[in-house]
Amino acid sequence: MNQSLTGVFTAIVTPFTDSGKIDEESYAKLIQKQIKAGISGIVPCGTTGESPTLSHQEHDHMIEMTIDLVGGRVPVVAGTGSNSTAEAVRLSLHAQKAGADVVMLVNPYYNKPTQQGLYLHFREIANAIDIPCIVYNIKGRTGVNVETETLLKLVESCPNVIGVKEASGDLAQMKEVIDQTPAGFSVLSGDDNIALKLIELGGSGVVSVASNIAPGKMVALVNAALNGDFETAKEMDYELSILFKALFLETNPIPIKAAMAMTGLLRENYRLPMCSLSSDSHRQRIRETLVELALLEREQEAIAV
Repeated sequence: MNQSLTGVFTAIVTPFTDSGKIDEESYAKLIQKQIKAGISGIVPCGTTGESPTLSHQEHDHMIEMTIDLVGGRVPVVAGTGSNSTAEAVRLSLHAQKAGADVVMLVNPYYNKPTQQGLYLHFREIANAIDIPCIVYNIKGRTGVNVETETLLKLVESCPNVIGVKEASGDLAQMKEVIDQTPAGFSVLSGDDNIALKLIELGGSGVVSVASNIAPGKMVALVNAALNGDFETAKEMDYELSILFKALFLETNPIPIKAAMAMTGLLRENYRLPMCSLSSDSHRQRIRETLVELALLEREQEAIAV
């Protein structure tokens, strides 16, 4: 199954109303903004989308709504992972039926399975569906790393495993994956701040948090790198480095939702255990970063204070 994923895929936030419901009106505007900016795909129901706080019904609805709003203009990569294999199979089957192009499967969290358990988990899901899958390897959130040998074994046995979102932070491991996987296998950075480094190693792009607030800038950076214009890409990466740092002053997606609220893209609402920024200095630093990058006008900054 040859369906390579290349470019910027936005790990889109889930906006909430003041009463705690999904803010569908704001979400529709976010989708339009993303597509207009030229992103390569939308990733709903990931970590940035606060998927652990969505009910099963809401999760299914978010994927259906995203597919409907996108309307086939870019791929929808639906987050359908779980620490329960059976639940991940159900979520993935639903996403397939709803029309998702790809599913993204996070490491089973909390369980801390062995490498054999990881392999069997991902294989079970991949074999249950016909659409492509990408593995989401994020040790910091899940407590377990998908070793390269395990991933290669999975790719060999499941033709619809076409890529990996690598958020291990280990560039040496990512280089191993790039070197040892088949041609066309997509290795996407799960961290904006190392997306350029990964592309320099032969990676395919990024599943981005920053593109929620600066989609055009992220597309320009990644496209320059993928086209071999590393001089331009490095200049843009340096420019955006202050944003990458600001968006991880606290646990994702707290800073990105705060930033988006400052620019009027949504209301700054979270679901517990996520909550608002804990530090006024963090909030001020985010504001200053947005102003410096011309993502927030000084007039807006005054209003946002």
